[in-house]
Amino acid sequence: MYKNLSAFILLGPLCFGQYQFEVKEASKNYDVIINVENCFDHQCKDRGTVELFDNKNTKVQTFTSEDLVLYFGEDQKAGPGKIIQLTKEQSPVVIGDFNFDGTEDIAVRNGNMGNYSGASYDVYVFNSSRMAFVKSEELTEIGSNALGLFDVDAQRKRLITTGKSGCCRVFTTEYAVIPNKGLEVVLEKEEDMTNEDQIKVKIREKINNKWITKTKVYPADQYNRK
Repeated sequence: MYKNLSAFILLGPLCFGQYQFEVKEASKNYDVIINVENCFDHQCKDRGTVELFDNKNTKVQTFTSEDLVLYFGEDQKAGPGKIIQLTKEQSPVVIGDFNFDGTEDIAVRNGNMGNYSGASYDVYVFNSSRMAFVKSEELTEIGSNALGLFDVDAQRKRLITTGKSGCCRVFTTEYAVIPNKGLEVVLEKEEDMTNEDQIKVKIREKINNKWITKTKVYPADQYNRK
């Protein structure tokens, strides 16, 4: 029994984190080491860890994901004892200032629970009092229910999510980050493309604490979503 137990203890760490990836300069402050259980056909999934290192190569914090999905190139061969370099575009980790407090935060891929099975993320913000990253339930929620992670508009200090319903309706929501309060919806846009010749755009925007609604119809060939 003890012999089998010893073998299990020795083999356990080799099984978990069998596949390892690195993202150099994942941001201006951090590098990332990724360990994940299962890789096949140039993709990985299931339980994994993300280790965050600062510019001095000191480990800052470790994050765990129950479904750490990532993809790597056909020319990259994953295997035990081998570290594969990933670009930021390939990385299941996104680093940026999500709450506009001047410090970087981190989003870690956790499956495909978003709109239309889109990518979902657990989001952690840096807490200067604890000197650690702490999971944000609000940011995790909007980072897990849309078509991928929210966009960050640093100039206007907005977080922007996009979703869709069927083939022809696209929804955009903008959030303001209110210090010591949380997220506040400040704009909702619906683009209805049910009629192939025209696009109906409805925008609800909070201006001076009042909701203003505007609806406009555009010829389909003249409408630019940007």
